[in-house]
Amino acid sequence: MLAGKKILLGITGSIAAYKAIYLVRLLVKEGVEVKVIITPSAKDFVTTLTLSTLSKNPVLVDLFDEESWTNHVMLGRWADVMIIAPLSCNTLAKMANGQCDNLLLATYLSATCPVVLAPAMDEDMWHHPSTKENLKKVESFGNKIIPVEKGELASGLFGDGRMFEPEQIIQFITDNFFLSRPLGGKKALVTAGPTYEAIDPVRFIGNHSSGKMGIAIAKELEKRGADVTLVLGPSSIDFSANGIKLVKVESAEEMYNACVNIFEETDLAVMSAAVADYRPVSKASEKIKKKEDSFTIQLTKTKDILFDLGQRKKKNQVLVGFALETQNEKGYALEKLSKKKADWIVMNSLNDPGAGFGHDTNKITMFSKTGEELMFTTKTKTEVAKDIVDILIRNHYA
Repeated sequence: MLAGKKILLGITGSIAAYKAIYLVRLLVKEGVEVKVIITPSAKDFVTTLTLSTLSKNPVLVDLFDEESWTNHVMLGRWADVMIIAPLSCNTLAKMANGQCDNLLLATYLSATCPVVLAPAMDEDMWHHPSTKENLKKVESFGNKIIPVEKGELASGLFGDGRMFEPEQIIQFITDNFFLSRPLGGKKALVTAGPTYEAIDPVRFIGNHSSGKMGIAIAKELEKRGADVTLVLGPSSIDFSANGIKLVKVESAEEMYNACVNIFEETDLAVMSAAVADYRPVSKASEKIKKKEDSFTIQLTKTKDILFDLGQRKKKNQVLVGFALETQNEKGYALEKLSKKKADWIVMNSLNDPGAGFGHDTNKITMFSKTGEELMFTTKTKTEVAKDIVDILIRNHYA
């Protein structure tokens, strides 16, 4: 998939620079043409001889030397993708503020290709407010940031700040830039997060859903070419993704109305939100004071979004529901699949470690209306989203 691609790799002064050597080797093995730029401080960690031997291209360090001038403008136009790995805290700060005191920064500021950043730094530096602010700035410029991992750091501490492994970086750029886009021209609707059903102006009935799973699915669908609308309940996640239309809602009623308005023109709908089954019959206009020893709230059913969309679904539409269960998981999931007239139900169980609300991982089983049962191991929610979209593409859009 990467054969014939052109990648410009920037290496900055970080102990994680040793990983860049292996990254070059893996890219070349994939058939990629690699050119490397390093900052002057990176020479303390890796040698130009090693990198030039592996990349089969001269390694660039200086904007100019005594005999020639390096055309940084053409370098940024030559590449299909520019990767800076590792990205040091120092270079990040310079990029955020448009500084240009070396060849790597000059090339970055001139680049017309997509730019991917793989930060690497110690935990305290990673969590410093200025670093967070700089990351937000460079991301707002259109750069893609590979998140750091938790692990043993050069300082001897254990925490956040480790750069992604070379294999993971290659998978990231493949997924984000070189995947086929079989969902091009398709419109997708995704719901995510909880709903809050108001009791009074300060209290509500809700659940622990974070919205992570649905957000990951929305991003994966967009990556595969779909025109995605995400209807997001009151999640604490600060969501932003270029290319995804975001509709924020609070209550089940608001989510229902948003979905009904969108569904008619939708090719694929994935209902992953944890929608409240019941809401208070009435909302108090003022905060309810604690006076009595007991207090009763009368509840009524909310509108069943998945059921209603199942009734409206046309032959060419694909509808996916989620079932989070604590007992008789398969039985309840299959019952939901049939009753809601969905094409697929994605089941997960709170009895499985690492699955359900709040986790960064999930463990799912997918059931189809045609009788398929597909079980997956515990994976990150990003990987789970990829599995789900792969199955939907294979069965409906291949």
